[in-house]
Amino acid sequence: MNVFPENTTFKYNWRTYQKKFLDHLNEYLNDNHLHVTAPPGSGKTVLGLEVMLRLGKPTLIIAPTLAIKNQWIQRFCELFLDVEKVPDWISSDIKKPGIITVATYQGIYSASETEEEEEDNNKKSSKVPLSEIIKKLKKQKVGTFILDEAHHLKNAWWRSLIELKSEINPTIVSLTATPPFDVSGAEWQKYIQLNGPIDVEISVPELMIEGDLCPHQDLVYFTLPSQEEQKKIEYYHMKAQAFFEEIKSDYNFLNAIEQHPVYQKPLEHLDWIYENISSYTSGLVYLNFKGKEIPDIHFEIIGDQQKYIPEFDFFWFEELLDFYLIVDNVNFREYEEHRSNLENRLKRHGFLEKRVLSFFNNKDLNQILNSSIGKLQAIKEITDFEFSILKDDLKMVILTDFIKKEYLTNEPQNTLTLDKIGVIPIFEKLRRENPQNKKIGVLTGGLVIIPAEAKKMFDDFYSKKGLPDISFSVLTYDNAYLIIRLTEQIKHDIVYIITEIFQNGGIQVLIGTKSLLGEGWDAPKMNTLILASFVSSFVLSNQMRGRVIRTDKDELNKTGNIWHLACFDSQHENGGQDLNIMKKRFKTFVGISNKDNSTIENNFERLDLKIIENENRIPEVNQVTFSFAKDRTNLVKRWKSALDKGNILIEEIKVPSENMTFMKNLKMSYLGKMMGNLSKVIISVILLFWKDFLLLMSKNINSIDSAKSFSLFMLLGGVVGFVVYGRKLYTSVLQYLRCKDMASQISSLSDVVLKGLIHENIIRTSPEKLSIISSSEKDAYCYLKGGSQYENSQFIQTLQELVSPIDNPRYLLKQKRASLFVKKDIYNPVPDIFAKNKKSAEFFKITWDKMFGSSDLIFTRTVEGRSILLKLRFQSLLKRNVQVEHLHKWTR
Repeated sequence: MNVFPENTTFKYNWRTYQKKFLDHLNEYLNDNHLHVTAPPGSGKTVLGLEVMLRLGKPTLIIAPTLAIKNQWIQRFCELFLDVEKVPDWISSDIKKPGIITVATYQGIYSASETEEEEEDNNKKSSKVPLSEIIKKLKKQKVGTFILDEAHHLKNAWWRSLIELKSEINPTIVSLTATPPFDVSGAEWQKYIQLNGPIDVEISVPELMIEGDLCPHQDLVYFTLPSQEEQKKIEYYHMKAQAFFEEIKSDYNFLNAIEQHPVYQKPLEHLDWIYENISSYTSGLVYLNFKGKEIPDIHFEIIGDQQKYIPEFDFFWFEELLDFYLIVDNVNFREYEEHRSNLENRLKRHGFLEKRVLSFFNNKDLNQILNSSIGKLQAIKEITDFEFSILKDDLKMVILTDFIKKEYLTNEPQNTLTLDKIGVIPIFEKLRRENPQNKKIGVLTGGLVIIPAEAKKMFDDFYSKKGLPDISFSVLTYDNAYLIIRLTEQIKHDIVYIITEIFQNGGIQVLIGTKSLLGEGWDAPKMNTLILASFVSSFVLSNQMRGRVIRTDKDELNKTGNIWHLACFDSQHENGGQDLNIMKKRFKTFVGISNKDNSTIENNFERLDLKIIENENRIPEVNQVTFSFAKDRTNLVKRWKSALDKGNILIEEIKVPSENMTFMKNLKMSYLGKMMGNLSKVIISVILLFWKDFLLLMSKNINSIDSAKSFSLFMLLGGVVGFVVYGRKLYTSVLQYLRCKDMASQISSLSDVVLKGLIHENIIRTSPEKLSIISSSEKDAYCYLKGGSQYENSQFIQTLQELVSPIDNPRYLLKQKRASLFVKKDIYNPVPDIFAKNKKSAEFFKITWDKMFGSSDLIFTRTVEGRSILLKLRFQSLLKRNVQVEHLHKWTR
């Protein structure tokens, strides 16, 4: 029975992708979960409300903020009920649930927290504990939970929701713009436990085709550290090098490592070596560097027949110090004073914090780059550039992390040195250097500044709201700006009013914090965004981008520029951690490429930026970026061209050629077998004609009868040989062809994975609807076509486990590779999804054998298995820089 009034229905037409989604709704709800990912502007709220109506049960909607909570109620009344007054059966109080109850995650967590406090302190609270909320929701017969922006649910809030879920057993509808792919494996499992696997992804290209998102482009502007910052960076590098040189010549340190029991009697410490392979290897690398002879037993343990030991560099230096200071507190006790002294010095210089040791990815060094004052000048240059192009049409938002209110002053002039990034330093930089008279404003939760010329517009909006009197004060050192005195009573309304002033042109450059404007805030007329935030979170960076890519019904030709700032560290071989964080950020969203042949994909490489070998190249690279930013007309054409090339956004795996070495080994093994079998077939063919040859040669020999008998015997041998070895030749040729190039190799591996997932009922789509698409250039690429979002993700994840360096699988597949010169076994991990029990692992082995030939299944949780795994983990350690990547591409 549907509990909602009969006339409750969506008042407009569904977009194409929304209708497609709703048509398959029952399929998605098979497991009583619906997990949808879609970018801002895709109508997630409306879809969530429609799903609620179709399920027909009392519903609890949970949102991350009060603003978003109010949006749910507002959208439902406006789009489904067509009323202005909220009906009394819609509740915004979790303590008094209605047919629809809208709450915040914080509100539910607070109830849970209160209950724990009462148990601990035996004190009463005015709040309703979680157990009481559960009773009230059960009494109301709540059967649907809608979790908005579900990526918030990772830790504390997750526990409260899991308890609600287990007690009520509702249908879970989870909506998010960005799943938290950057969390740990354990946190991801928690996320999936609550929300269920991802069922459907509404992609940016789909929304572009529908006209719900405007053409937009990501632009990276490179900056350099200031002279003072550069000195600090050089000092860090100098101190890191000093520690490196010190350890290289420290006799006490050498003695401590050399005398460690694991190097004196390794066979007695195999379990320790297995658990700490990286620490163990770092010691071997160091001892070899110091000219110490490494006994053969160590090479036998790690399976290093070539006796290859890597160069002692900073990677092994960090691993070695981690071993000495953190990993082993027992066997280095007699060096306690030496360790303590070294540890304290590392902490003072910022290389050791919270038991994490890092020389070039430490907090202090990253802070210098992330918050480099050079970015302040970059913001000014970008703002001036965009204003020179758009003039009065500029509607720019600059988002950063902190307000930095201390950079305001009551003096007649503000001459404070701007040496930090924040809302006020950015405001001051733009205000002080503003010959173009741009209209600049500030909007944060604790401070609001508007141009004085925008006061009339403010008064008009304010009076319409019917709010109490409000006071202004003139900025003491510039009467062109007014500060608004905020009270708790008007805070929410002020955000709305300043947003409207911005939308109507009273403010052209609005500076705010990511916490206030990064999520849930909406200003469709925004056409330029500068992300001056240090945040590397996948979720938040994508949320902030979402503010500018929405369409504007009043400006059909709207385009959006999204500026990312990266401080280049010339001391670092890869440009430094700020650039690395930027590259990670770009993996979380798709966008238009800058290549001649425009594509839509999700990586930093799509920007097609020239490699920056040194800091002198930065101005040239930035000028190229400005040329793309300027040509917004061509941006529209590039999007149209790229959209015409596809109809689906696929998730593709990119496997580096180094990860396919085992397949090359198999290929050589098959080639050897093929040549051997070919030789045997040739011999068999010769034997087939032996009779004619022998009779011809023995015409004048009296022993003709015995020659006939012998020739018949050889003929029979030839027939048997031809049949047996012909079949083997056919098999080895097939196996060779399956491995002849990387595209064939990844396709063959994928076929094994696909058959296994179908057998495990992970993939339920009919096999005839599925196809594996593979290709290769320098690396191998592959994706599954025809499956659901969940099935495609499971396929990619499982294939990734199969081709990644071996870590700690429960089962291994072993194949013998034997040729004239090489006798080396080939090992492959059985992916976790097939390793949960022996029956599943054996089916995977059978499927593998049909494709690649006979193998042995090895359980690694035995003494022999651990010994093999130890050797394989050592090999994986040497390939630490080789990573499998997930790519999203718009294709047909």
